Amino acid sequence: MKPFKFIQEVRREGSKVTWPSSRETLTGSIMVVLITAFAAVFFLIVDQIFSFGLDKLIGVAI
Repeated sequence: MKPFKFIQEVRREGSKVTWPSSRETLTGSIMVVLITAFAAVFFLIVDQIFSFGLDKLIGVAI
């Protein structure tokens, strides 16, 4: 009998959840994509700067 009671309680708690609207989900998804793209470009630029600096440093040392 306990599994049946557990399922009832899960359903009861699930009905209390406030789910985001499709607009909120879309907005959140777009924000994630934009922030990820910004971070990728930022780290690409930082990586290129470090690469350029290390190339110059190694070129001077040789």
